[in-house]
Amino acid sequence: MGSENGRYRGLLVDYGGVLTTNLFDSFRAFCDLEGLAPESVAERFRKDTACRELLIGLETGQIDEARFEPEFAAMLGVAEPEGLIDRLFAGSAPDPPMVDAVLAARRAGVKTGLISNSWGTRRYDRTQLAELFDGVVISGEVGMRKPAPEMYLLGAERIGLEPSACVFVDDLPFNLEPASDLGMATVHHVDAEQTIAQLEELLGVRLAPSRA
Repeated sequence: MGSENGRYRGLLVDYGGVLTTNLFDSFRAFCDLEGLAPESVAERFRKDTACRELLIGLETGQIDEARFEPEFAAMLGVAEPEGLIDRLFAGSAPDPPMVDAVLAARRAGVKTGLISNSWGTRRYDRTQLAELFDGVVISGEVGMRKPAPEMYLLGAERIGLEPSACVFVDDLPFNLEPASDLGMATVHHVDAEQTIAQLEELLGVRLAPSRA
């Protein structure tokens, strides 16, 4: 059994920034600790072509962490490259309402999948992924990254559905456009309460705990 509305029977979600707290907040906390301007990390990725290419290499598995960390540290002007990725993500944490909502969807019969651009592949809790998802697409393992349309097609394939039967959730608007072009419903994740309300409407199942 899938969604009661008979249309959207699959839920595909991003990881960082959707199942976790805001990653850009974590980057800002890192910058504060390192004595950098608050938007230094975000601005590098937006405006510095070499930095962007470095990140793409990491996300697609073409560049490993041992190469990425010293090169990115030099770009930022950070003295200590060791453990750089862990320090960048130290301010992020799981977002329990979103994690619980995905689990509730799966238990209600919705097919669930992960589509994640990875900064290395070793930090995912594989036990948690197995509990939450019917299918998993991690960029560093498949050699491509969002917003490539093939990422979304593979996500739908791995949960056994056509794209038009799926809802996709991401915190970055430009990652939603290709999913929409493929016929998926999309949700721009800003906060758990808003996202869960939209998903309940699209999927036709209750995802939030009952209020007393």
